Amino acid sequence: MRILFVSPEMEPLAKVGGLADVVGALPKELQKLGCTVKVVIPLYRQVRDYTKKAGLKLRDLKREVTVCIDFLPYRGKIKEVVLGDVSVCLLENDSFFNREHIYSTPQGDYEDNDLRFGFLSIGALEVAKVLGFKPDIIHCHDWQTALVPVSLRWRKHLRDDPFFKESKTVFTIHNISYQGLFGKELLEKFGLPWYIFTPQGIEFYGKVNLLKGGIIYSDLVTTVSPTYAKEIKTPEYGFGLEGVLRWISQDPGRLVGVLNGIDYEVWNPKTDEALYANYDSDNPEGKLKNKIRLKEETGLSRNGNKPLIGIVSRLAEQKGIDLIVEAFPQIFDLGFQMVVLGSGDEKYERMLENAMNTYKGNLSVNIGFNDQLARRIYAGSDMFLMPSRFEPCGLGQMIALRYGSIPVVRGTGGLLDTVIDYTVDKKRGNGFVFHEFSKVSLLDALVRAVSVYENQVEWRELVRRAMNEDFSWGSSSRKYLELYRSLKKKTP
Repeated sequence: MRILFVSPEMEPLAKVGGLADVVGALPKELQKLGCTVKVVIPLYRQVRDYTKKAGLKLRDLKREVTVCIDFLPYRGKIKEVVLGDVSVCLLENDSFFNREHIYSTPQGDYEDNDLRFGFLSIGALEVAKVLGFKPDIIHCHDWQTALVPVSLRWRKHLRDDPFFKESKTVFTIHNISYQGLFGKELLEKFGLPWYIFTPQGIEFYGKVNLLKGGIIYSDLVTTVSPTYAKEIKTPEYGFGLEGVLRWISQDPGRLVGVLNGIDYEVWNPKTDEALYANYDSDNPEGKLKNKIRLKEETGLSRNGNKPLIGIVSRLAEQKGIDLIVEAFPQIFDLGFQMVVLGSGDEKYERMLENAMNTYKGNLSVNIGFNDQLARRIYAGSDMFLMPSRFEPCGLGQMIALRYGSIPVVRGTGGLLDTVIDYTVDKKRGNGFVFHEFSKVSLLDALVRAVSVYENQVEWRELVRRAMNEDFSWGSSSRKYLELYRSLKKKTP
């Protein structure tokens, strides 16, 4: 089976969030299952920087595509890099992609993101044609690639193109809160008919909603966890699209939740070179060495054996940062220490930095992203905190389990699909879950966690169980292949 992935991110080439991890891992697993996968992403400045640093060769395929936008031709060259066995085609257009950031600056989104990612979407289809890669499945990711299914349905030269006649489209929603809203002039820019600008089509409160278009005009819609697939059909989590999702769900199997995984070769405390000491579930002694050295590196007090909470997160409202800050006095009164790594909204960065002055020695805040430090936090912390308002899947809790850092999470989305409350189920429990988004509920979960932590025999057994969980991509990739095969059998 030939599968074309179209994505705005891919680990390790260019990453903003968990989307990149999925696109970095899933094609590799599908290749192992006998598929032929080709990935198309933009040739960002970040991609050039990474490949140069990693010593990877960018191969110039000496081929070019042209995308007509607003009656003007935009050209893109095709470069290629091979990651493992996966061919990644890099669409080059420096006016769109040679920028300091991928989606936005600290001041806000790039104003021409409709052009940038419309060029990616249609350009990816042209790349497939130029290279003679006739896909059985075109797998698109988030609103930035939604113009693939929309254009295949409504852009005349693509709709009538026999090259894509047998191709089926799969559209994955990684985070429904990001929808790609633009003015209705987008339709003319991309040669789309005005009659799809209706509530039953791509219109959303007077604007074009690209995510909505991707949902409606794809053959199959997936989300990144089973629970999230249910949640986004409710007003609380649907961000205005819950009605659309309930509507497409009338067709059985049209909306499916497939749990993301993590790459167990990349995330492995036994071989991770970033750690102070390596360890595994059979020999977990190295975890304490990592904790001691992490506290030294991040300026935390080394007095006593206080439980250490780790947080590696985007600093945004979704992640519950305000709830954490609100609970700081009680958290530190309970005897915890905390190390935070992340970047995001300036107000949350300031909140945390100000709090560090108040709780010096017990709180370390590290603004920015540092992959090496992130790995040491996973290895050195006793618990990993994720009090998210919503969490489509979450990879942090899976990585934390792999490294023996016990997750304390709010029960939402993929967090509910991966973390079983130890208080409720001592035989299967691997973490601690709270459900109400409140300081009281958060603190209750931490109290339950620390009460187990104080019994070191019980805690070590919990850590060992966590490390033996399996959230690798194996089962998820097989589920996707099963979905692809079922989709191919359906009559157009």
